[in-house]
Amino acid sequence: MEQQTVEMITQMVLQTINGIEEKSSGYRVPVGVSARHIHLTQEHVEALFGEGYHLTKKKDLMGGQFASNETVTIVGLKLRAIENVRVLGPVRKASQVEISATDAMKLGIAAPIRESGNIAGSAPIAVVGPKGALYLKEGCIIAMRHIHMSPADAMAAGVKDGDIVSVKADNERGTVFGQVKIRVNESFTLEMHIDTDEANASKIKTGDQVTIIRQ
Repeated sequence: MEQQTVEMITQMVLQTINGIEEKSSGYRVPVGVSARHIHLTQEHVEALFGEGYHLTKKKDLMGGQFASNETVTIVGLKLRAIENVRVLGPVRKASQVEISATDAMKLGIAAPIRESGNIAGSAPIAVVGPKGALYLKEGCIIAMRHIHMSPADAMAAGVKDGDIVSVKADNERGTVFGQVKIRVNESFTLEMHIDTDEANASKIKTGDQVTIIRQ
């Protein structure tokens, strides 16, 4: 009798697990909503904040990056400005501003959708700091949505660095995001990055989960 009870419970558990797997077919990924921000070279840090200045850390981010205490104002071609744009560190080889499509409209610039680091021929923008200003002939982009993964996560999800996938939000909007790029690195924590426009339209907030549904 006891053996039959154990077998019955085991079968019920297995059925429940199988049902969950069918319902959530696809790899689950937490979301991080990325607000507008800027990456700077050390030369540009000093141009904006003073000679010999170094960024100060406010909060650690993945991959050795950090949100700094420093902010700047960005100015578009029509002299429309957005203040308090967070600087991310550490410094880079090229300065880059990442904004949303709504920000681009407000600034009056035609920022292209690009992967981070791909700034050739992107939109020009001016940057103003407490000790100076600079003009970037290129460097302003709308970041392509992407998923950060460790190699172990990529293996579990059946994807590799550079793959393009589709992702679905399992909420009342049920939004499907196409053209999501997979980025794999040992230093990455599993997270999909979308901008504030995408988050607001799909009713997603940081910490929510989405599912990779097609590769």
